[in-house]
Amino acid sequence: MEASWRQVAGGRGRARGRATAAPSSGNGVHLRGAGGGREKGSVGAAGPGLSLGGAATPAAAGTSARCSPAGSEAPQTSVAGAELMSQKKFEEIKKANQAAAKKIVEEHFSSSSEEEGDEDFEGKRGKIVANTFITYTTQTDGDVRELERTKQYVNEAFQAGAMTCLICIGSVKRNQAVWSCSGCFCIFHMPCIQKWAKDSQFLVSSLTDDDFGKRDYPWPCPKCRFEYKRSDTPSRYYCYCGKVEDPPLDPWLVPHSCGQVCERDFKPSCGHKCLLLCHPGPCPPCPKMVTTTCYCKKAKPVPRRCSAKEWSCQLPCGRKLLCGQHKCENPCHAGSCPPCPRVSRQKCVCGKRVAERSCASPLWHCDLVCGKTLPCGNHTCEQVCHVGACGDCPRSGKRFCPCQKSKFSLPCTEDVPTCGDSCDKVLECGIHRCSQRCHRGPCETCRQEVEKHCRCGKHTKRMPCHKTYLCETKCVKMRDCQKHQCRRKCCPGNCPPCDQNCGRTLGCRNHKCPSVCHRGSCYPCPETVDVKCNCGNTKVTVPCGRERTTRPPKCKEQCSRPPTCHHTSQEKHRCHFGSCPPCHQPCQKVLEKCGHLCPAPCHDQALIKQTGRHQPTGPWEQPSEPAFIQTALPCPPCQVPIPMECLGKHEVSPIPCHAVGPYSCKRVCGRTLNCQNHTCMKECHKVTETDSCTGKKKAGPECLPCEEGCSKSRPSGCPHPCVLPCHPGECPPCAQMLRIKCHCKITSLYVECRKITTADVNEKNLLSCCKNQCPKELPCGHRCKEMCHPGECPFNCNQKVKLRCPCKRIKKEVQCNKVRENQISIECDTACKEMKQKASELKEAEAKAALEEEKRRQQAELEAFENRLKGRRKKNRKRDEVAVELTLWQKYKYYLFPLCAIVVVVFAWYIARAMD
Repeated sequence: MEASWRQVAGGRGRARGRATAAPSSGNGVHLRGAGGGREKGSVGAAGPGLSLGGAATPAAAGTSARCSPAGSEAPQTSVAGAELMSQKKFEEIKKANQAAAKKIVEEHFSSSSEEEGDEDFEGKRGKIVANTFITYTTQTDGDVRELERTKQYVNEAFQAGAMTCLICIGSVKRNQAVWSCSGCFCIFHMPCIQKWAKDSQFLVSSLTDDDFGKRDYPWPCPKCRFEYKRSDTPSRYYCYCGKVEDPPLDPWLVPHSCGQVCERDFKPSCGHKCLLLCHPGPCPPCPKMVTTTCYCKKAKPVPRRCSAKEWSCQLPCGRKLLCGQHKCENPCHAGSCPPCPRVSRQKCVCGKRVAERSCASPLWHCDLVCGKTLPCGNHTCEQVCHVGACGDCPRSGKRFCPCQKSKFSLPCTEDVPTCGDSCDKVLECGIHRCSQRCHRGPCETCRQEVEKHCRCGKHTKRMPCHKTYLCETKCVKMRDCQKHQCRRKCCPGNCPPCDQNCGRTLGCRNHKCPSVCHRGSCYPCPETVDVKCNCGNTKVTVPCGRERTTRPPKCKEQCSRPPTCHHTSQEKHRCHFGSCPPCHQPCQKVLEKCGHLCPAPCHDQALIKQTGRHQPTGPWEQPSEPAFIQTALPCPPCQVPIPMECLGKHEVSPIPCHAVGPYSCKRVCGRTLNCQNHTCMKECHKVTETDSCTGKKKAGPECLPCEEGCSKSRPSGCPHPCVLPCHPGECPPCAQMLRIKCHCKITSLYVECRKITTADVNEKNLLSCCKNQCPKELPCGHRCKEMCHPGECPFNCNQKVKLRCPCKRIKKEVQCNKVRENQISIECDTACKEMKQKASELKEAEAKAALEEEKRRQQAELEAFENRLKGRRKKNRKRDEVAVELTLWQKYKYYLFPLCAIVVVVFAWYIARAMD
């Protein structure tokens, strides 16, 4: 059957020749081709006078030419036009097929589902995930327990069908612009979320806003209903962390990631930022280490993870509770302490009753009436268990009548009478007033008849005022869904939201919207579908509608197909589609030579290249591809390990069964030589067992003799080697002389090595003593009197030192150690005290004389100053003046001062000499 485009093209070509063709004169066949060879008399059903290509035979052509000689070239023109149209149509279809194939190839490489089954991609994905988390794991010492949730989002970015736009139920590919919700971290196509936000804002504003489109209404996330402002509507494509706009497509990064450090603030905020590379999903808990204390602040601060910095030391809290008597006994906890759990006997507010109550609520009221006599003396307090005074009698003072119009001053024992006026209180209807006379108790119901409007305002009726009027008219307004009428009786206009189900088919094409009837687009289908593997045990949950385009998951269950080789059970491998892989179980057939079981992989169905096929006879024959056939191969040589001892009997090594025999292990012989100190260094060799070397570790006649010197360890402190060659037994004592320093580090002594190495601590001290006096200086400054000794010098200095009294006059010679220990002290005697007293009296006399001299000098200066004020006196008055005679102190004071100073110096020198 020909293609449709060929049939159409052929029909068109034949139809064009119909206008110039003439009916043939012999068989009645007409040149009609409009049916494309399907009608009677057409080209497909032509007789012998018409060819299949649409051209007439010579006979027909002659008949046609005789009938219409003017149209002999018309058939040739129609055939050429049909060929051109066919070629043009073929080119159009060819281009369309190429465009479709190109689109399929692009989807094939851009979709993550194609890469899911590639083993190389699995390793590549592992590297990408490891690089994403490496900055975090370095902070946690490789601990990835806190990364499970974020790791799930990263793995879903690579998994086929996992990243699905819930708005269009389409797969999210690497090269598509996306937007991620900050609440649920769900990913949507950028055009889908933009249209969703625009439609949501339009619906809300058109229903609730009189100024249509002017207010800023939020729009919700399609999955978690997290609300965003109008300014948050996405307009540009950013990476997950929001740093890079239009992130480039990089196969070595997580899809839609920029590859930089995330640096988003942790939630809850702790001051640190995320250390992962740009990633989908939530940021993991903060891995930083901080030093923090417990809730009760009693424990010492300890380093902890910032995400778990709040901790409890499990010690009793100890904070005082609100009762003010007890302390919190709960373990260290966060927040305020709970109420006191203890129970105690507490009085009520009035003090009449005592009951066991919780310590946290000390104030309580009993159910007894107070009963105390009020100040009026006629009534008692009717309050129930109250605090404070009872107050005045409620019936005392001026009281109103029941209608509150008249006031009476009556004793508290008398009731207030009615005033006789009309009540005039507003009734429950709120319109009319009570027409009865002043009365006690509530007013009656309003019974006046009024003209009432119904709730919707369409009807009126005369009826009692206290009754409500509802008509039977049903509301015809459309509810908020704009699909159903209100249909509520006597509706006042505030129609309730529509309570019917939406019922529209969702984007998954499988379910209908279960929400209440609404306007605009329905939310995505909340259902999920399980896509199962071949055996049905493993499944992957995808959004409803994606099960047709999602590949089955990789099953981890074992394949249950029967084996095709000689084994009773098949080698364990995972569930799969198609034929099972070759069997790799051990053959386990019994070998003929040794009787062991064949450990090689199963070789019952090995693929062998076929040989001896037909050879080409010449170069003109094309070589055929090599053919492989399945055949059973013989078992390989036995490789079962047989334990064999080497020539030197060092080890027992496993040798393949087919190569069993004596062998050398290539180790050093290691047998003990006659010297009993060294071993044979010859390569593993055969050793002849003799009577003298019955043990396996003794050397035989084939071993090399020992040629080394003695290498035994010397006694502690002996630096000299042994003078004998390598020998058995102990080395002789060392007789060489050692040069050592005495305890004073001054004299060099020569001692035999064996004496110093075998001596104990006391003997070593005697050997190191030079028998001289110790040159060390004691803390008091004198030289140590002991003989050369080790360690610190004993502090028992018996040197004579001079000791003086406080005034330095008396001196004595005592032992130095007694002076250092403050055992002896010298006090001043009476002579010392008399000398001190004389010296103090001399100082007082000098001070007194100096004070008198200062007063005379000041008096002379005052008189001189007064004389200057009076002016010069006349010469004759000088004659009458009386001459004042000077005292001895005024005359000789300049000579007495140096003399006194000399006496003091001589006296001080005498005292100093006496003390020495």
